[in-house]
Order: sequence, then C-alpha cells, then structure tokens
Amino acid sequence: MHAASALRRTRQPALRPLPVERYVFAEWRIRRAGLDYHVEIERHYYSVPYRFAREQVEARITANTIEILHKGERIAAHRRSSGNGKHTTIPDHMPSSHRRFADWTIERIHREASALGPDVALLCERILADRPHPEQGFRACLGIIRLVKSFGRERVNAACARALEIGARTYGSVRSILDNHLDRTAASAGAASHEPIHHTNIRGPRYYH
Repeated sequence: MHAASALRRTRQPALRPLPVERYVFAEWRIRRAGLDYHVEIERHYYSVPYRFAREQVEARITANTIEILHKGERIAAHRRSSGNGKHTTIPDHMPSSHRRFADWTIERIHREASALGPDVALLCERILADRPHPEQGFRACLGIIRLVKSFGRERVNAACARALEIGARTYGSVRSILDNHLDRTAASAGAASHEPIHHTNIRGPRYYH
C-alpha cells in the first residue's frame, strides 16, 4: 500500500487535468467550393465566404455541426442540416456587390446554355429564377451544360424540354431523363410553348443579342 501511494505521489505532477469539453467524434473530408460558394456535404449545401469559390477546403463534420477550413483556418461554421438538397447560406458570405457578381456569372451561363438549344437556356433560366439567390442555381445549370460531353447537344436539349414539360427543374432530373432515355419520348403538343421568365436578378434575352 505504501509503495502504491508513493507511486501515485510521484506521478501526480505529470498528470494533466481532464478536458473541460467532452470528446466529440468528427469526420474530415476534402471538398471544393462551387461557383456558388457553397460546399456540398451529404446532399446539403453550406456557404463559405464568396472569395473561396472554387477553392479546395476541408470539412469537419460532427453530429451537430459543419466546420469548413481553408489551409487550416476556419472560414465557416454551420449547424448541420439533413440531406435535403437545400442551401444554408450566411448573408455575410455573399459578395458585397451581389448584383455585379451575379450578372457576370448569369451572363456566362445564359450564353453557354443558349448555344446548346432553347430548352437548355429556358430550363437554366427557370432554375435561376426559382432560387432566392440565383447563385444557388449555378451548380445545377453548369452540371446540365456539362452533360453535353456525355450525351450530346441534341439529347441534352431534348431532356431539358422533357424536364420543362413535367416541371422537374433540377440537374438530377435531367440526368435521370437521359439515363433512362426518356428524352426520346415525344413532347406533348403544347410543351414547346413556354412563357418567358421575369426575375429581378435575370436580364431578358434581348440583353445578350
């Protein structure tokens, strides 16, 4: 007993106090912020300051929080949300000149989408108009445009026409239509007639001609 007590006394100075906070299990993942300055984690999109768009970042994921770091520095923290395909956006992460940033990118998307066909252009226009902030639709629009590499211009335009017909305004819907060859289904007689979109952050087609 005396030996055990003596051993404890000699070890006591080297012992560290217990941590104040409980251990929290966390996962780390490498991600790249999109053009819309959001990072996708388990089918939910979390904002980072817009200057980190396209930058590679690290995500620390716990049961309740999402922390995003860039080169070891924490640049964003969010309460974790379910994988519902929606966006969690902190207003301070948006560019100070929101309109100028949006106009440049919307113009680029409109130009590239129009080159593929009227239905691609219209679907992208509607995706942007559906969002509270058009930047939140950039990822879907660019994803649709890039489908041309795999499926060709004609099929992607037809798939967008089909998506417009059934009211499916997402990248996933267009991809599913192509994967299942539903773009080959004849559109209904009235599907070719679409109303133009009016949105405060989207210029009309005359601007680009």
